[in-house]
Parts: sequence; structure tokens; C-alpha cells
Amino acid sequence: MPAYQLTDPVIAAFIVLPIGLAATLVWATRTAWLRSGAKESSSRRTAVIVAVDTAAWMTLTWVAASSGILQQWDRRPPPFLFVILGVVIISFILAFGGVGTRLAQYIPLWALVAVQSFRLPLELAMHALTERSIMPVQMSYSGRNFDIVTGATAIVVALLIKTGYGGRRLVLAWNVIGLGLLVNVVSVAIASMPLFKAFGEERVVTFVTYPPFVWLPAVMVLAALAGHLVIFRALRRL
Repeated sequence: MPAYQLTDPVIAAFIVLPIGLAATLVWATRTAWLRSGAKESSSRRTAVIVAVDTAAWMTLTWVAASSGILQQWDRRPPPFLFVILGVVIISFILAFGGVGTRLAQYIPLWALVAVQSFRLPLELAMHALTERSIMPVQMSYSGRNFDIVTGATAIVVALLIKTGYGGRRLVLAWNVIGLGLLVNVVSVAIASMPLFKAFGEERVVTFVTYPPFVWLPAVMVLAALAGHLVIFRALRRL
């Protein structure tokens, strides 16, 4: 693993973006609860619970990466597998639980789409990682990752919805494509891990087992997946 500094703007993006997403979730939770008619005290309490749970997950994954546990690929099963499972489980709990239900009902559709625009700066930062030899090229838009399309179009689609020029079919098509692109890059990442080495010994993905990059799957992939699922739920009520 090449040396890197957390003060490097590219590296710092893997801290700033996850924290921003966490803050957005907490704010959206409180807003959705208030709009549902809940009392201020109940809305604040729910937001605090979400904030604590989010902070606990982020801290757990950071500590696991810092301690070196996640780099133990010779163990069966590899510890990083539990991060992947955690991402999937938490995404579905978030999207289909009480929080996801109220987000889908009380947060505007354009806002739910706009949140996914975080994938644009993320993909730019990921591409920069390839130039630093931290991330293999297949994980960037120069390789097999086209998720930058989702991030860039999220801004356009959100504006079209907000101004009344976009409707349900547009969002549905965009959401399906975005979810497909997410599944694609996650599949590439898994195939590139030491268990499979699908792209060769020199293009193995291990950087996500180090801080702050562990927050790429643990927070940002989780946010992208849960976000798509919540949008599907929001579309059902239109």
C-alpha cells in the first residue's frame, strides 16, 4: 500500500463525503419526522438515535481498518466479508425500516435523487487514487467503473423533477440504471479482491481495508444502495 496523507484533498474526500452523508441522513430523519406530524421531542430523539448508530458503525469500521484486522485475507472467512454483509443488511434495514418509510413519504423525490450526486466527486477522487497507485484502474472510470454517470445525471434529474419537467418514468429509469451501475462497480471490486484476483496479481483491491478508504463501502456504497431503495419506495406512492 503506497504512503498517503489524510491532509491530501483527494484522501480527505473519503472522510468529508461520508461525514456529509451521515449529517444529511440525520437532518433528513428529523425533517421527515417533523413533517409526519411527530412532536419536536420525538423527532429530535429519533435523529439522535440515528446519529449514534451511524457514528458507531463508522467508528467500528474505522477501528477495524486501523487495527489491521480487515487486511487478514488469509483467514476464512476474511474479516472484510463482514463489512460487506453489514453494508447490505444495514442498507435494507435503513431503506425498509421506519426511517426509510418516512424518508420516502416526507422528503421530496428531487432531494432523494440529488443526494446521489455525491457519487460525482467520489468518482473523481477514486480516479485520482489510480494516479497515486492506491486503487487499481478497473475501479475507476478509466476502467470498468461507470458510476460517475449516476452522480452527474443525479443533478440533472433532480433539477428536472423540482422544476416539473421530469416525472415518475424518468426517475424510475434513472434509478434502475444507477442501481445497475452500483452493482457493476461492487461486482468489479469483489472480483478484484485477493480471494479472486480476477484482474491479476497487480490489480488486486485491498485499499478499502485501510482508513479512510474503508468508508467507501461502509458508508458511501451503503448510502448509494439505501438511497436507491428509498427512491423505489417513494416512486410507489406516486
